[in-house]
Amino acid sequence: MQLVWFRQDLRRHDHSALWQATQSGPTVAFIALSPEQWTRHDDAPIKIHRYLAQLELLRQQLAELNIPLIIQHIPDWSDIATELLTLCTQLNVHTVHAHIEHGVNELQRDHQVQQLLEQQQISVELYHDRTLFPVGSIRNQSGHPYQVFGAFKKNCYEKLTISVPSCYPAIEAQTALAPHQLWQNEFDLRPFYPAGLLAAQIELWPIGEDHAQQCLDEFIEQHLRRYADDRDYPALNGTSRIGLYLNLGILSIRQCLQALFREQGGYFQIDHRGQQTWLDELLWREFYQHILFDYPQVSQRQPFQTKTLKIKWRHAPQDLAAWQQGQTGIPIVDAGMRQLRATGWMHNRVRMICAMFLSKNLLIDWRLGEQWFMQHLVDGDLAANNGGWQWCASTGTDAVPYFRIFNPINQSQKFDPNGDYLRQWLPELADLDAKQIHQPFAKNPQQELNYPQPIVDLKQSRLAAIETFRAL
Repeated sequence: MQLVWFRQDLRRHDHSALWQATQSGPTVAFIALSPEQWTRHDDAPIKIHRYLAQLELLRQQLAELNIPLIIQHIPDWSDIATELLTLCTQLNVHTVHAHIEHGVNELQRDHQVQQLLEQQQISVELYHDRTLFPVGSIRNQSGHPYQVFGAFKKNCYEKLTISVPSCYPAIEAQTALAPHQLWQNEFDLRPFYPAGLLAAQIELWPIGEDHAQQCLDEFIEQHLRRYADDRDYPALNGTSRIGLYLNLGILSIRQCLQALFREQGGYFQIDHRGQQTWLDELLWREFYQHILFDYPQVSQRQPFQTKTLKIKWRHAPQDLAAWQQGQTGIPIVDAGMRQLRATGWMHNRVRMICAMFLSKNLLIDWRLGEQWFMQHLVDGDLAANNGGWQWCASTGTDAVPYFRIFNPINQSQKFDPNGDYLRQWLPELADLDAKQIHQPFAKNPQQELNYPQPIVDLKQSRLAAIETFRAL
C-alpha cells in the first residue's frame, strides 16, 4: 500500500507525491489537522476557513479516483510521527509520499517522521513540489546560496532556457479498495472552521482547482500584457490574485509557468514586458522559498542581516494599534490596513507602503507587522511575507537601502492619482478632491473631518529612521 500525506498541497492535478504514489500501487491519502499549530504559525482565520473548504472538495475528488482520504486530529506536530507509524502499520503501508516543506518546524516534523518510519522499514519519499527548482539546487560559483535576487534570477533564467518544468499527467482512477473502518466513517470537519467570519468575506475567495485555473487563465489572457503597467495601481484589477491558490497548493507553480508560456508551446521565450515582469514575480516567490530553506533563522523571527538585531525599535503600542486599525492619519496606509481587515487581502504595492511606514516612519519592530499580516492574510505565506517585510525594514536579503524610505504621500499620489482606492476604503474622505484626499490636513490643519490627524511627521520620522540605521 502507498500513502500520500497531504499538507499545503490540496489538489489532485499536477501533484508530484500523488502521481508517484499511484504509479507504485494501491494508494490511500492522509492529512493531519493541527489547529494548535495553526495558532502558533499565526494563520489567518480566513485562510484556515478556505483551507478546510478546499479539503472538503479534495476529499470528494479523491473519492472519484477511489482514493480514500483519512483525516486525523493531531494537535501537536511532535505526535505525528507515532500516529503515522500506527496508521501505516494498520494499513500495511510500504511507502509514504509527501512534498518537502521549507520552514524549520516543518523540516523537523518530517525528519522525525522519516527517522521513525524508516526504522520500521517504511520508506518516506519527499518530493520538491512547492518550487520550480529543488531547494539547495540554485548555487553560485562557490557553491553557496544566493543572497541577491538579481543573481538568483539570472541562474533561474539559464535553467528555464534549457527546460521549463512540465506538469504531471492526469491520474486515472484506481480499482476500489476493500472497505476499511479507517475511512468508512467520514471525519467531520465542521468543528474546525473558525467562527466569526462574515459571509461576504468568505465569498470573496472561492476555492476549487477549476476556479483557481480559471483565475489563472483569465489573468494570462486578459491582464498579462498590461501587467507591468497596471500592477502598482491598487484601484485597478491588474494583478493575478492567485496567491491563495499557490499558498494552499490548489495551483502548482508548474501550472503557472506552463500557462505563462502557453503561447510559446511551453518553451522559454519572453515576448513582452508583462510576461517578463510576472515571471520575475514568480521568481521572487521562488527566491524567498530558497532563502527560507537555506537560512532557517528567518522562519524563527530573526533578521537575515544579524547586525540589525542591534536596532532599538520603539515600544509604541498606541501607534501600533493605530496602524493595525487603519487610523494613522496617512490615507494610503489606512486604506490598505482597512482593506486587509475587511477582505483578508491587500494590494502588493500597498503592502510595501504599509510595511515601510511601520518599520521606518514609526520605527516599530517589523516582526510585529509580519505577524499581523500573517494573522489576517488569506494568502499568507511564511517565506514571501517574511521576505517582503525584511526587504521593507532593510533587515533582509536584497534589502532596500536604509536611507531609501517610501514617502507614503508621494506613493499615493503616484499610484492612486484620482484617489479611487482611497475613497473605496476611507468613505469619510470620499468628498475630498483628487489633490486633497492624499493629505487631508495639509492646507488646513484645523479642518473638521471624521478622520485622524497624522500620528507622525513623515519628514522628521524619516530622518530618525536614517539615524537609527546609520548608527549600526
